[in-house]
Amino acid sequence: MKTFKTKNYYIPTKKLKGKHSVKLAFLSDLHGLMFGKENEELLRRIILGAPDAVLIGGDMAYSSNEDTLEMTTGFLCRLAEKLPVYYALGNHESRMMADPEMQEKYFKFEDLLSEAGICFLHNRHVSMKIHGTDFVFYGLELPMEFYRKPKPPSLSLREMEALIGPPSKEGIQVLLAHNPRYGNTYFSWGADLIFSGHYHGGVVRFTENRGLISPHFQLFPGFCCGEYRRGKSHMIVSAGLGEHTIPVRIHNPRELVFAELLTGE
Repeated sequence: MKTFKTKNYYIPTKKLKGKHSVKLAFLSDLHGLMFGKENEELLRRIILGAPDAVLIGGDMAYSSNEDTLEMTTGFLCRLAEKLPVYYALGNHESRMMADPEMQEKYFKFEDLLSEAGICFLHNRHVSMKIHGTDFVFYGLELPMEFYRKPKPPSLSLREMEALIGPPSKEGIQVLLAHNPRYGNTYFSWGADLIFSGHYHGGVVRFTENRGLISPHFQLFPGFCCGEYRRGKSHMIVSAGLGEHTIPVRIHNPRELVFAELLTGE
């Protein structure tokens, strides 16, 4: 059976109401990979971590293999029976959604998950109160041109706000943004906590924040993996739970991410 590790981050904030911490699980880039029958090991480890909510940062399926939709559906439906789940799309879901040959199967996938209680964030936001604190979860869904190889366009703050609007001034703002290439814009936008994936840890990982290459074939890309800070904002880039096409990882284990917000600063 393929393996993954659990990666924990601890984030102090003065925005929590009361003394109770809040834990969020973050899943990204599974690409239909299985950890045990019907992903029972991944489900077990998420439940064991006891998060208050589960956030999905996209690419749970692989756009060149429609079977990965079905492989992922059962696992996510069982997860939604246990915990609130919020899902922002990655480039693989967006590609399926735009492909006439894949659309029907993709929309069935999304309908089944929505019926199970999973909340899809198509350039929108939803609020949730956790232990007395208001959280606002945003899902940024970039057009496919922002995944173009080898040179995608830049993303301005104005363009980002045209997609999802400005952040709320109330509560804790959490941004799910699959592509970490635009980390500087995400920080400027003003989220308290940002989750990204997409880069698979740079394939070959040298340090906590340093990987070899991005999907755009950029060497030593910025915002490649790990945690980044700017002022009171934090960005976490997952190395992902799976891979596709060239299944190579060197010093770069698959990871399930937990981020625990703690009272303080």
